[in-house]
Amino acid sequence: MKRFVYFLSFVLLLGACDEGFEDLNVNPARPTQVSVANKLTAAQLFASSERYDNWRANLIYQSTMMQHFANTAGFWDGDKYTWNRGYASSLMDRYYGNAVKSLEDMLVQMDNEGSPDEMKAITRIMRVFVFSRLTDLYGDIPYSEAGKAVLEGILTPKYDPQSEIYADMLNELSEAAAALGTGTSGFGDADIIYSGDQAKWQRLAYSLMLRLGFRLIKVDPAGSQQWVTQAINGGVMQSNDDIFFVPHTEGPAGVNQNGNGEVFLADGSPRMSATFVDWMQARNDPRLPVLASRRSDGSTDPADLKGLPNGLDSNTLEAATGEVDTAPFAEPNRSVITGLDAPMFFQTYAEVEFMLAEANVRWGLAGDAETHYNNGVRAAMEMLAMYGTGGEIASTDIDDYLVANPYDAGNALEQINTQYWAVTFLNEYESFSNWRRTGFPVLIPVNFPGNVTNGTIPRRMSYSESEQVNNPANYAEAIARQGADELTTRVWWDVN
Repeated sequence: MKRFVYFLSFVLLLGACDEGFEDLNVNPARPTQVSVANKLTAAQLFASSERYDNWRANLIYQSTMMQHFANTAGFWDGDKYTWNRGYASSLMDRYYGNAVKSLEDMLVQMDNEGSPDEMKAITRIMRVFVFSRLTDLYGDIPYSEAGKAVLEGILTPKYDPQSEIYADMLNELSEAAAALGTGTSGFGDADIIYSGDQAKWQRLAYSLMLRLGFRLIKVDPAGSQQWVTQAINGGVMQSNDDIFFVPHTEGPAGVNQNGNGEVFLADGSPRMSATFVDWMQARNDPRLPVLASRRSDGSTDPADLKGLPNGLDSNTLEAATGEVDTAPFAEPNRSVITGLDAPMFFQTYAEVEFMLAEANVRWGLAGDAETHYNNGVRAAMEMLAMYGTGGEIASTDIDDYLVANPYDAGNALEQINTQYWAVTFLNEYESFSNWRRTGFPVLIPVNFPGNVTNGTIPRRMSYSESEQVNNPANYAEAIARQGADELTTRVWWDVN
């Protein structure tokens, strides 16, 4: 309940003085300034975000492109590689006005108030996470001048090259980690992620460094190894207790609800992709009845769960599957994972273990790859208990899975990163980024009539159309440098 107080007080203050928000940043005579602790709560919830962009960018586009979900509805564009510019730009549209602005404002306020370095470090880590999502999805983006319309009067921010953004983000993580120690930060319980635990924030900084360092693998292999090595030496997540996630509750409406859960409440059309279901069934994966249930009757018996092929509509469904509607197909399990109170995962310990396994395969770092692989699989299954008792998987079932699906050194990179794809289900931003980085899992594209990618899986999302009108010079410069503002243009680190 305490987090609601923090968040509501912040929202009410903003709503009451929206016209004068500029004064809050520049007028020292003004008697009231929202505390940075309250602003952190808001920024963390802004990072988890709402139905709008979770529906459009996360689920409609990326979840179906990554073949976790499938959908016959025409407006689920990612399933068919069609283009809705408003949907594609939705993360940019929401993050800049909410999360980015809040975090930039916090950093200025903390400088003015002389806040401790550890509080600044936590804010800098959150800022890196937010910008990493943005740049991974769009490429070159406003970064160095972003969020400064009120603070510095920059209404048309330049688009920084992704290469420069990555260099700065990694440096920010390095400096932030060094500024953190032990004990509780000044944010305390206003930090709804780690309750101010500096050691956990430090491990997160290095875990994000591990993630971003690996992103460089195709464009700068030596730099990738350097940053991965630094992250490992610094100390990454140690258990599921370190998972980077935002907790949510069912109410009050619009305040602390899981944005994915809001989508599932409003839209009953998503079905589990045949690619994902078939992969789990082939391995007798105990996660399947946790993640999926049959739409028609709610059965979670793996034998009853059938995935929907991607790239179909209502006119082609029967010919392709023999079914006249999608009721017989599996949907996300509404009794376990789709709640308004579900946790929103940003980075998990399982992901970190899989990256440590990859680091050993590539460079001999971090110890034994098989051990890290097994740790990752176990953590990925055990973390589902965070959804409630319906998500619990027995240790014996996990043991049986690992025996039946042992680590395969001869196929290590594909096996590791396909498990990474499984654990990032619902965190489709990360699924999409890691697929582009590694090429795994091997996904068969669809070729729906009218698609805009020539039957290839998109490589990025497109910018807000408003930028062509409101920030034309900087938009044009970004396009000239990066390539056409299309779904097939690759970002800097995603070289062929």
